[in-house]
Amino acid sequence: MDGHFVPNLTFGAPVVQSLRDKFPGVIFEVHMMVSNPEQWIDDMSKAGADVYTFHLEASENPTQTIEKIRSKGMLAGCGIKPKTAVEPLDDLAPSLDVLLIMTVEPGFGGQSFMSDMMSKVRYLRERHPDANIEVDGGLSPKTIETAAEAGANFIVSGSAVVKSSDPKSVISELRGVVNKYRKVNQAES
Repeated sequence: MDGHFVPNLTFGAPVVQSLRDKFPGVIFEVHMMVSNPEQWIDDMSKAGADVYTFHLEASENPTQTIEKIRSKGMLAGCGIKPKTAVEPLDDLAPSLDVLLIMTVEPGFGGQSFMSDMMSKVRYLRERHPDANIEVDGGLSPKTIETAAEAGANFIVSGSAVVKSSDPKSVISELRGVVNKYRKVNQAES
């Protein structure tokens, strides 16, 4: 978050690098809620990011952004805000490793899950049965079933995990529900 694309500021490449050094076996996805996402690709690659997810709305040339991400050895993800149509993301899907549907307006934690975004998840899952479809915003034990049943298999959950008295059990519950629906979705395809 850069204070432009969304109003908040957050950490950058130096924090990613310091975490990478402490957690060498963990996959690091950086979700770049920034204007001009191309500007940060080199820094995040050097810092050790594995997956670079940018917002479609912030890129003047998404295809070039994806190519640059890949040229730096990272997997490419692209996301859309709730008010953005899903079809442009669908057009890019064959060249992406992660398709991200925001289930809140990006920029602030603790917002309510927007269940009406599940129509976008279903649309993408029907058209791309093997895709990694990520949802971000308002995910918790109360909302995970809705997201997983729609076809989301990558989950970002901030507040529900960090505000819990038992974060490990929340993560385990979220993971369990996603895995249950992954098996169901695989059996149906």
